[in-house]
Amino acid sequence: MTKLISWNIDSINAALTSTSARALLSQEVLKKLGTYNADIIAIQETKLPAEGPSAKHLELLKNYFPGYKVEWLSSVPPAKKGYAGTMILYKEGIKAERSVPKLGAPDTMDDEGRLLTLEFDNFYFVNVYTPNSGDGLKRLADRQKWDALYADYLASLDSKKAVIACGDFNVAHKEIDLANPASNHFSAGFTDEEREDFTKLLEKGFTDSFRHIHGDVKSVYSWWGQRIKTSKINNSGWRIDYFLVSDRIKDKIQKSEMIDSGPRQDHTPILLEIDL
Repeated sequence: MTKLISWNIDSINAALTSTSARALLSQEVLKKLGTYNADIIAIQETKLPAEGPSAKHLELLKNYFPGYKVEWLSSVPPAKKGYAGTMILYKEGIKAERSVPKLGAPDTMDDEGRLLTLEFDNFYFVNVYTPNSGDGLKRLADRQKWDALYADYLASLDSKKAVIACGDFNVAHKEIDLANPASNHFSAGFTDEEREDFTKLLEKGFTDSFRHIHGDVKSVYSWWGQRIKTSKINNSGWRIDYFLVSDRIKDKIQKSEMIDSGPRQDHTPILLEIDL
C-alpha cells in the first residue's frame, strides 16, 4: 500500500520556527502527520525564499519526518519573493526523478514555484498549488489559461504512465463542495469558469479520489477561512484540496480522506492510500 499526504501549510517557516499560537497548532499537525509514516508528503504554499529551505528548516523537518529526502521549488524573480512555493518529501530508498515543468502560463505563474513533479517507477506524482483568481477575480483570465495548460500537462504524463496529482487546486468543484454555494457564486474558487475547467481536467482521464470513495457525501471540507473565527467551529468550509488519479488506477484507491487538524483553521491535510 502506498500512503500519500498533501497539505497547504501556509508558510513552512512560520510552522517550523514561530512560537505564535497558530504556529503551535501547525506544529501539532506536523507531529500528527509524522505518525502516518507516509511514503510521500506534498506541501504547498511554503513561502520560502528563492534559495529554498535553510539548514535549520531542513533539520526541523527531519525531526518530524526522519528518513525522508526533500525536493523543493520556490518563487523566483520576476515573481514575488516568499510567495507560493511547493515541496515534496519522500522516503529514502525510493528512487525518483525530479522535473520542474514550465507550462507557458501567463504573468509570473511559471516562476512562482507552483508545480513540482517526481517520476517514480510506476507513476508520476505531481504537486500543484493552483493560482487563486484573486480579489475581484482580477487573475481569473490568467487562471483559466493555467488550468488549460495544467490539464494538458497531466494528460501528457498520463499517456506515458499513471498519474497521481495532488495539492491545493483553489476550486470547489460542485455545490456540495462548499457550505454556502449560493452566496459564493461569483467568489474566487467557485466561479462557473473555474468549476468548468476542473470538469474539463477530469474529462481528460482523471478521477477525484475523494468522490470515488465517498460519493456525494456533504459537509466534508479541506479549508476554512481564517478571517472568520467561527468558520471551522460552524464547518463553514470549502473542499479545494484534492488527490486526483488516472482513471485506470482509480479502482486501486483504498482510502481518500481529510486528516483532522484540530482547531487550526485554513487548510487541513488530506490522505490517499492506493494499492500500487
